[in-house]
Amino acid sequence: MIVRRLATPRLRHRVVGVITSPADLDFAIRMGKPPDIFELRLDRLVRAVDRLENRISKLRAPLIITARHPIEGGANRLSAAQRHNLLARFLSRARYIDVELRSAPVFRSLLRVARKQNVRQIISVHCLKSTPSPNQLREKARAAMMYGADIFKLATRTDTPAQLTRLIDFVAAREPGVAVSAMGIGKLGAASRVLLACCGSALIYVSLGRSDIEGQISLEQLRALGMAPPR
Repeated sequence: MIVRRLATPRLRHRVVGVITSPADLDFAIRMGKPPDIFELRLDRLVRAVDRLENRISKLRAPLIITARHPIEGGANRLSAAQRHNLLARFLSRARYIDVELRSAPVFRSLLRVARKQNVRQIISVHCLKSTPSPNQLREKARAAMMYGADIFKLATRTDTPAQLTRLIDFVAAREPGVAVSAMGIGKLGAASRVLLACCGSALIYVSLGRSDIEGQISLEQLRALGMAPPR
């Protein structure tokens, strides 16, 4: 079944280069051919926000801004207020804002401001220890749509073929009305990102340098597979 799905990908994925450090920022600015989009992990860049603000205009691709919740892998144990302030500070520079489904009720007013500024919304779920059941995945997607998601982003644990198959099946039969970006974390994480992109996942996230996320693929690895524009 997976082979047949891969033979006819449903849409071209867009490549997202993740900026998590000042070194990543410097590298991204120097890139001759950047990815389609850059994601700014503001929770990881919190000690360099002034530098980021001064240099952000030199990035030559649209931006996703996010300040990840600590429970879903966010750095520096930031409070909701701290994350809100970071997102609000960089909202005017963003093409997309990424807010976790668990944070959407708290950030509802910020999401309304984003919509008024034509900033598109990614509502995300990061299940670091498991891949939920098909019914649970559908429920999360529908909840994301209720908060106005343009893209529902889903990252789950994929240590086993069964977990990966569950994620592939969800993307292949995704909810109508919202784009889905899905990826695995863990032993089959790297394979999942390639397979899911071929099955219709809208975004594929790549590291620009070293990554501490198990299974995240690098931009150079993706280029070697012919799934990202060459240098």
